[in-house]
Amino acid sequence: MTYNNGQTMTFRAANGHNVRVRFEVNAKARRLILRLDERRREAVAVAPSRRQIKDAAAFAAERADWISMRLQHLPEPVRFEEGAMIKYRGELLQLTSEGEGRLAKIWPEDENSPKLLSVPGEPDTMGLRVTRFLKKQAKADLTRSVKRHCEALSVSCKSISVKDTRSRWGSCTHDGQLSFSWRLIMAPAGVLDYVAAHECAHLLEMNHSPRFWAKVAKTCPDWKRHRAWLRAHGAELQAAGE
Repeated sequence: MTYNNGQTMTFRAANGHNVRVRFEVNAKARRLILRLDERRREAVAVAPSRRQIKDAAAFAAERADWISMRLQHLPEPVRFEEGAMIKYRGELLQLTSEGEGRLAKIWPEDENSPKLLSVPGEPDTMGLRVTRFLKKQAKADLTRSVKRHCEALSVSCKSISVKDTRSRWGSCTHDGQLSFSWRLIMAPAGVLDYVAAHECAHLLEMNHSPRFWAKVAKTCPDWKRHRAWLRAHGAELQAAGE
């Protein structure tokens, strides 16, 4: 059988559930890696080379039960639609297309009801409007955080961008370009700030050595708590907007 980069296969777990596995080749990988793509609700088997995809397939087949268990524990997708409850800076908001004008805004309905995120417009394009609003706010919050952390570390970055990344919350290139997941705007503010501190520290240390973590702690002393939150709730952020 021929195995190709990007190919998807289905394996059956002992509980009778079928699990989908996508194969990827990454020359930087030092070994076979198996991870979950929460949004696609499938596993990803990463191989260092194309000829090792066959080994990755065998590895995934052996781990079918584990994959099935992990997929069953993923949170259900939350679509950006009328009445949906979403997180914004860690706070629960209810989506509505009602409101005046074109600008999205947050306002309380009453003290006994959740706050509303109003995105006026047609219901069938609500998802696009909500995503656009969240991306804009994420860029603004991250820009402020990066500026503060860079000043504290006496370093500068070349650019800041927000994307819809699947496997990383943030990244830093060797020439100082920082990139973040816009989904961080749904997390508590301290969590977003921790990721900003993490990537700013990479501007000085492109590793995860004790020196690196010392720089993270310098500008974000409570980083361990925020990292733990992200590990525990990251799948919820990835499930939003499906």
